[in-house]
Amino acid sequence: MKTPFPFSAIVGQTEMKQAMILTAVDPGIGGVLVFGDRGTGKSTAVRALAALLPPITMVESCPVNAATVAECPDWAELGSKKRVKRPTPVIDLPLGATEDRVVGALDIERALTRGEKAFEPGLLARANRGYLYIDEVNLLEDHIVDLLLDVAQSGENVVEREGLSIRHAARFVLVGSGNPEEGELRPQLLDRFGLSVEVRSPDDVAERVEVIKRRDAFESDFDAFMTHHGAEDAKVRDTILKARKRLPRIKTPEDILTDCAALCIALGSDGLRGELTLLRTARALAAYQGDRTLSRAHLRAIAPSALSHRLRRDPLDEAGSGARVARIVDEVLA
Repeated sequence: MKTPFPFSAIVGQTEMKQAMILTAVDPGIGGVLVFGDRGTGKSTAVRALAALLPPITMVESCPVNAATVAECPDWAELGSKKRVKRPTPVIDLPLGATEDRVVGALDIERALTRGEKAFEPGLLARANRGYLYIDEVNLLEDHIVDLLLDVAQSGENVVEREGLSIRHAARFVLVGSGNPEEGELRPQLLDRFGLSVEVRSPDDVAERVEVIKRRDAFESDFDAFMTHHGAEDAKVRDTILKARKRLPRIKTPEDILTDCAALCIALGSDGLRGELTLLRTARALAAYQGDRTLSRAHLRAIAPSALSHRLRRDPLDEAGSGARVARIVDEVLA
């Protein structure tokens, strides 16, 4: 299997990398939506982060990557029950995928040859405990996106069809990417993603040259390149693991809750999902930075990615950009 490009070697794209790291600290944040130009490292960053994370321990033959035999669904026909370590899964969802392919369906071959009803797991089963990546998510059929977001929020896939009644764990970080020029997501779907970031091709010559150098070194001097950046990735991994342990102990002052509500009101954010995501993401950032108490600095740092896509206006036009959010954040938290 081809080794992914190291996460620490990705040049720039700080906001995107931070968003993905925070979802690794707390997968409950709700996924990341990345809009921007092609070739800006969106899919590279997802695979690099998954490769950076420690492998998961799972039952070798479990179709949903369960950690123990007891957690395997009762419909799963287990072969080997040995527990093995596997890389954190990253599953691609192609644009043409049918609902059956995504959620799973009746195993037609087995039904015809043996006359037995059996469940054939879909992409959601394979993505459990990992990442589900959708390129050009804005071109995906709406009912598939609705389905994915519902499962991502509940952590469970339920299939009731063709005489089957199936449930299985489907806890994954949903990462969607796309080019806004090719179509936009409906506002109610945008709101269901935890974080949203915009990425652009760098316009600085030195930065673009550095991208070329690192990619060339990755392909031409692989061992030396991976030795250096593998060590850097290990530092990020250790920090993420420490942050996960620290997260439950982060203290949240009462005035921070007031700030969360005030920010969402000032920005015109619909519903209450904005406040909850803002709070959860700020805690993950505090844990990652090694802080013990949530502060306004944490809110300022993550408010654009947590709130810019929840505005009543189009979040991709100038009026709804991260810059506008940042300006209002400064006014509210002055």
